Amino acid sequence: MKTPLLPIDILSIYKNSLGDLLPLPKRMAKCTPDTFSSIFNIAKEVKSKGGKLILSDLFRSYEMQMQSHNDYISGKKKAFSPPPGGSFHESGRAFDLDLSAIKIPLSEFWSIAKKYGVVPIIDKPNKGTSEAWHFECRASHQIVYNYYLNGNGTNLTPYKAAAASAILTVGVQVDLFEENQKQAMIQCNLIRLGKILGNIDGNIGKKTQAALAEFGIKYSPSHIDNILIETENLVQEKFSKEYPTAIIS
Repeated sequence: MKTPLLPIDILSIYKNSLGDLLPLPKRMAKCTPDTFSSIFNIAKEVKSKGGKLILSDLFRSYEMQMQSHNDYISGKKKAFSPPPGGSFHESGRAFDLDLSAIKIPLSEFWSIAKKYGVVPIIDKPNKGTSEAWHFECRASHQIVYNYYLNGNGTNLTPYKAAAASAILTVGVQVDLFEENQKQAMIQCNLIRLGKILGNIDGNIGKKTQAALAEFGIKYSPSHIDNILIETENLVQEKFSKEYPTAIIS
């Protein structure tokens, strides 16, 4: 079961002809269930302090991420934007906000966000730093980040590995893995479940097969769909908050 993307109704920086703020456009207004809850709770706390959570970006499709990357390459967009396969936006787990609207110090916003599993992408709460507006709900994909940070995987940076894991989970293509999207997703699932199997590369080798066997799953190339479902079920059981049955609205 893929992590579902839910529609979310939240104010954006976009305005109508009268200057009124509009909801985030539907093509961007999607996020995972746990990100949905985090945004809702953060917005509630910011409002209690006299501010507003107003977004400029949330979900990006493969095509939208490619356009964002091309805009960065051409100079149309100043902030760095990676090619498809490297952004948490593609998984509905990253959002950009209007810093002027929160009406509280950025350091205080960081503390609020942290309570709900949302982290910044920069090191220090400085509003003048590029990407100071960018926040992520990495959830169990932080395990993949740490896995690469600790040297268990070497073919990707920790950030790109975690982003790829999150992107695959919502069913969006990651070009790096070519025709082995399902195999790479199985590897990501196993890593999130605590197994060490080397690189996420879409190649089911002896280490990946051994990790599967520890869960009583026998590897067979002809049963890849069933194997993926079995690992997804294990992930859903362990990280149930990422797959809630009821969402705050």
